[in-house]
Amino acid sequence: MRITPATPQPQRPAGAAAPAGLSDRQLRQLAARLTAHDPHIPVLAAAGIDPTALERIVEGFRSVVFTGYFDRRPPEVQLTELAGHLTRQCARAFAVFHGRTPGNDIPDASAPFESTPGEGADAMPRASDAATSDTAAERFGAETARRLLEMLPELRHRLGTDVRAVCDGDPAASGCEEVILCYPALVAMTHYRLAHALWESGVPILPRMITERAHSMTGIDIHPGAVIGDSFSIDHGTGVVIGETCIIGSHVRLYQGVTLGAKSFKFDDEGHILREARHPILEDRVVVYSNSSILGRVRIGHDSVIGGNVWQTTDLAPHSRVIQGRATISTFENGGGI
Repeated sequence: MRITPATPQPQRPAGAAAPAGLSDRQLRQLAARLTAHDPHIPVLAAAGIDPTALERIVEGFRSVVFTGYFDRRPPEVQLTELAGHLTRQCARAFAVFHGRTPGNDIPDASAPFESTPGEGADAMPRASDAATSDTAAERFGAETARRLLEMLPELRHRLGTDVRAVCDGDPAASGCEEVILCYPALVAMTHYRLAHALWESGVPILPRMITERAHSMTGIDIHPGAVIGDSFSIDHGTGVVIGETCIIGSHVRLYQGVTLGAKSFKFDDEGHILREARHPILEDRVVVYSNSSILGRVRIGHDSVIGGNVWQTTDLAPHSRVIQGRATISTFENGGGI
């Protein structure tokens, strides 16, 4: 939805000094320059997407999933509040970013990688399926909120398996309560599980805003389009990157600094990036230690272990072990050998 915005007229109280000594004419000229066309900055209608409301959605989701930990109000009250925020923000995102559903924001690009949709996802109206009208936006928002509320028990179960996996893998954890209240991995996974559900429902822009919020808070960067199984754990977490088309099985553990990324991009004849599967597949019970990079559409077989500081760009059979070569230990006396 592109519009030509009117040049805003600066308003200030009578008698108030102009900002930085600028006259009204100078303010108007500056405003005109800031709203002029820029080929790299798309112009959108006022989004109405409220960052504060988005934070409340995440906090509300966390509170109803981990009942009693973060909000002592009755669950019915929390659910009603969560549904209201979801309805409004999903409707606003639909109205502004209509047709730019997740994975479909590059004109004339190849079809995006299709992850396996969640149960019942086909029943959801997608943003690209309806007319751009207030009624369609409101319906999309209400249906998305309704469906997400129905998914809450399943999402709660998945996050519960994540809690147990993190707790079982860290002897420093005093219990699951500490993991829920303190661990950045659970902050990132809570954001991701919510964002992925919205992503699968075709909600524009909000899933990325949610996971980028977690990225800023924890240093853990998980794209909402990634598919992650049950009992997933990240130890420490800072610097972990999980790309859009990653597929991760169950009982997988990553350590800090791990990158599950792409090697390089392919382009179409018009120079657009081809949106295709380009990130790794990790089968069940894979462990990847700190600062290792697994790049490209490679498959890491189940029950494999990749040691620290490894650069992996090829498939691995199940039960593989990949480690760095042993360090050479030498002595240096009186400057010799340096």
